[in-house]
Amino acid sequence: MSRIAIIGGHGKVALHLARGLSANGHQVTSLIRNPDHTADVEATGAAAVVADVENLTTGEIAQALEGQDAVVWSAGAGGGTAERTYAVDRDAAIRSMDAARDAGVSRYVMVSYFGAGPNHGVPEDDGFFAYAEAKAAADEHLRGSGLDWTILGPSALTMDPGTGRIETGPGIEGSQVSREDVALVAAAVLDRPGTIGQTIEFNNGSVPVDAALDAVKDQNA
Repeated sequence: MSRIAIIGGHGKVALHLARGLSANGHQVTSLIRNPDHTADVEATGAAAVVADVENLTTGEIAQALEGQDAVVWSAGAGGGTAERTYAVDRDAAIRSMDAARDAGVSRYVMVSYFGAGPNHGVPEDDGFFAYAEAKAAADEHLRGSGLDWTILGPSALTMDPGTGRIETGPGIEGSQVSREDVALVAAAVLDRPGTIGQTIEFNNGSVPVDAALDAVKDQNA
C-alpha cells in the first residue's frame, strides 16, 4: 500500500483516480479548496484535506504532503482570468513541486496536456494562451526539480466511459481521451519506475494501458 496525495482532488480526473487507487488498497489523501466538496471526495475512499494551494506557501503545502509516497497534480484554475491561471497552473504548481521535495516526497506525477511546452504555438490573443504558458513553465520546472517525475499529456478530455485502452508513442497526433482513462494512466505510471523522467502524450486507442506504458518503458530503456 502506498500513500498518495492528489492535489485538485475534486476534479473529474482526480475523483476517478482516487476511486481507483483506493479500490486497489492505496491510502489516498485528496487536497481540495472547497470544504463543500468533502463528501464527494470521501465517497471515493480518499481522505479529504482542505488545503487551498493557490493561497498556501511552499512550507504550508509541504506540511500537507508530509508522510506521502507520491503526489499527483490534477488541479487547475479552470479558466477565468489569466492572473488566476498563472497563480494556480504555474505558481501554485511550482510551489507544490518544491514542497514535495522539502517534504521528502520524491515521486511526482503531473497531469498536463497534449502539446504542452514552450513551443505550444497558441497565439497571445487566444484565451488558451495563459494556460499554455503556465503549463509550459510548470512542466519545465518539474523536469529540473530533481524529483522522480512523470508528465502526462492527455489530448482533449471527454466524459465518455473509460476503455482502458490508449495510444501513445512517437508521431501520434492529439485527438481525445476520456477522463476516466487519464485516471487509469495516472494510477498505472505510479507503479512503473520506467516512466520516471518521461513525458507521455496519449489518446484513447487500441492498446491496453499497461501494455502501452510498458512500451514507453522499453522505448526509453
